Amino acid sequence: MRIKAKELRQKTKQELEVMLKQNHEKLRELKFDLASKKLKNTNEIKAVKNQIAQILTILKGLVQKSES
Repeated sequence: MRIKAKELRQKTKQELEVMLKQNHEKLRELKFDLASKKLKNTNEIKAVKNQIAQILTILKGLVQKSES
């Protein structure tokens, strides 16, 4: 499930942190599934990593905005 950056920017810092935690947990589960040969669609790992990077980028922008 891919969320657009525009939608992510509308969320609060707390919501983004919760989403980040959920995505880290999902990534961990996907890696375990990959190691145990249960994962069929390996593109999911890439999608979750991209989502994590997107959330981290937006969080970093919020922190910089609040500092200035």
